[in-house]
Amino acid sequence: MRFNQKLILLSFVVITAQAVTACGAKTPPPAEAPATPAEAPESEIVTLKPEGAALGGIKVEALVAKTIPRLLQAPGEVKANDYLSAQVTTRVPAQVVRRLAKLGDLVKAGQPLVTLTSVEVAEAQGEAQLKARDWARVQELGEEVSGGRRYSEARVAAEQARAKLIAYGLSAADAAGKAGSPLGQFTLTAPRAGTVLNDAFVEGERIEPGRALFIIADESATWVEANLSPSNANKVVEGGLARVQVDGQWLDGRVVQKHHLIDESTRTIPVRIEVKAPGDHLHTGEFVDCRIEIGKIENAISVPNDALYQGTDGDWAVFVQESATQFRRVKVTIVEDLGESKQIDGVASGAMVAVQGAFFLNSELSKGSLGDAD
Repeated sequence: MRFNQKLILLSFVVITAQAVTACGAKTPPPAEAPATPAEAPESEIVTLKPEGAALGGIKVEALVAKTIPRLLQAPGEVKANDYLSAQVTTRVPAQVVRRLAKLGDLVKAGQPLVTLTSVEVAEAQGEAQLKARDWARVQELGEEVSGGRRYSEARVAAEQARAKLIAYGLSAADAAGKAGSPLGQFTLTAPRAGTVLNDAFVEGERIEPGRALFIIADESATWVEANLSPSNANKVVEGGLARVQVDGQWLDGRVVQKHHLIDESTRTIPVRIEVKAPGDHLHTGEFVDCRIEIGKIENAISVPNDALYQGTDGDWAVFVQESATQFRRVKVTIVEDLGESKQIDGVASGAMVAVQGAFFLNSELSKGSLGDAD
């Protein structure tokens, strides 16, 4: 009995000691919440298989700081070069007999374009023939027999009649008269070589003097008029280099003229660029994108457009080679649009950058990200 009392008393002491210890103990700190992932790094690594670079068409080049042109970007419109263009028109009322050339034809200087007939030309040709015969008779008689005055009058009258026909737009051969050709019929020829840009008439139509039957232009040297604000136009100098983009292709040109008056509708100053365009690249009335050189940028880093990749967030990036099979995606800032290339900031000179195959590398990087997520 006494043993049981001692056991009960001992148990009570142990329980009380544990309670006191528990009350004095500090409350354990709560479990820390999982760490929030850090922001995505600005560069990511893509690892290719040994044959991956060849399959993706990847080409790598070292970036070199160099002097590049500073460019102005402006919209432009293709214009016919008025200094290399010509209109073909009749100078008397006439009717179209036959068309000899059509829109888009390449013609040579002196090539027949259209045959016309005219009452006025018929009268002038008849008069010229009579004057020519009279002059021929006087010549046979000689100046001593016909007299000096008669001789001079006959010569001048024949020359005037022929000059009148040439003034009507007839060629020298038509003015002299062709055997078997009806009076009043004549042919207009090309005053210069070029392309037929306009031929708005039909056979049988009556044509009034001054109306252009054909417009012919040499399209190998075309004008592009870029519209610039007055402040930007002041930065442009005649003779400066320029480039024009047509259907994804850049053509070289140079500034040949600046207008001195502001266009009242657009409040801009047109700057005329002459572009050498072999082939059928530029067409009158076509809208194009222009880049005009206004200075130089020293120690600039630039990459071709194919080296850049734009993500869904709108940021641009390039891929820097870390090893033979590893590339690091690095975000960059585009400083200047140079046409076929861009000046960038964010990659140092000497870095090995994939100038081709950026889209392939980004696709491989995306595949790796999806694999990690799985």
